[in-house]
Amino acid sequence: MSPSFDVVELATTYANKSAQDILKLAFAEFGDDLWISFSGAEDVVLVDMAWKLNKNVKVFSLDTGRLHPETYRFIDQVREHYKIEIELVSPDYTKLEPFVKEKGLFSFYKDGHGECCGIRKIEPLRRKLSSVTAWATGQRRDQSPGTRSAVAVLEIDTAFSTPERTLYKFNPLAQMTSEEIWGYIRMLELPYNSLHERGFISIGCEPCTRPVLPNQHEREGRWWWEEATQKECGLHAGNIISKSKA
Repeated sequence: MSPSFDVVELATTYANKSAQDILKLAFAEFGDDLWISFSGAEDVVLVDMAWKLNKNVKVFSLDTGRLHPETYRFIDQVREHYKIEIELVSPDYTKLEPFVKEKGLFSFYKDGHGECCGIRKIEPLRRKLSSVTAWATGQRRDQSPGTRSAVAVLEIDTAFSTPERTLYKFNPLAQMTSEEIWGYIRMLELPYNSLHERGFISIGCEPCTRPVLPNQHEREGRWWWEEATQKECGLHAGNIISKSKA
């Protein structure tokens, strides 16, 4: 990383630049230390753009153990399509097994998704990011008006940085719309999760994801039993923190 790497200044400078330009900046500054987060939904656009810039791109995906079978198949499709490794990061069984033994497999319908996501997503992600300098996500501002409307194209990851180590986070697709994402996928005939053909838009774990009706926002298919302003699993907790300070 160059000495002149100023996050605030660069976030402003690149605010209206293309996703490819933002990724070029990320690779120029961090090279092979940059990791791409692939969620198994439409993040294939991010993977495609990154792979075209760096054939050795590093990609990881969280395997919560509760994903749809279609999502697991899609991950392998992408792995084969680009001839890349996708590192699957799994929950710590020493934390998961006691949780399931005590609360069963569907406690989140009663007491919220926070604890389950903490074990199945947050702890594995924290473990992964503890050895990472920079990562890129497929977050978009139009994904969740309650929590993502102000997502910056570049930021310091306030959720996973530590006093000893600053973690940089790129959101190259931040200003792209769902229509633009799907236009890209169709134009280049990229693989996509077959659940999208059945009304699923935002896809997470199977028990916490459902199709949406016409004119419903995509985030209404996630954690539908909870308040819209809390519809983050914690992977992007900085969104809620930033919103609360606004």
